[in-house]
Amino acid sequence: MIFWLLTALIIGSALAVVLLKNIVHSALYLMVTFVGVAGIYILLEADFLAAVQILVYVGAVSILLVFGVMLTRRGDIRESNPFNRYKGIAALVALVLFLLVERFILGTSWTLSNAVPPADTVGPIAEAMLSDFVVPFEAAAILLLVAMVGAIILARGVTSRHD
Repeated sequence: MIFWLLTALIIGSALAVVLLKNIVHSALYLMVTFVGVAGIYILLEADFLAAVQILVYVGAVSILLVFGVMLTRRGDIRESNPFNRYKGIAALVALVLFLLVERFILGTSWTLSNAVPPADTVGPIAEAMLSDFVVPFEAAAILLLVAMVGAIILARGVTSRHD
């Protein structure tokens, strides 16, 4: 029952992302879609993936997208995500991709594993990230910070000191 509620939430919010004309509202529904996917991960007992989904996609990517739109978008924000003349071609491409994915899913022989899933996945991953992989982890954090500062500077515009 919870799976079907999450599925309806994901499909409904994904359709809202595509169909709404206000791009900020589309970005907010994208966050709802990401939260729904995190709920699916929790149902699958993939707690680390659910935490990463919420922290990275909901907490970082979506917020960065909303700030990017709000800092760079000029004009009427209510009509910022209009349909264009390619919607027929886009619908055809989406249908073809859907049929291909459906064909691969139905053509795959799925085997069920009898192995017991690990009870705790977050602890060993956190220990590895903060011991063996601490340098790449911190380098990625600094890179993301520099990218965010650069995006803010680009969004604000460059002004000369002599102006």
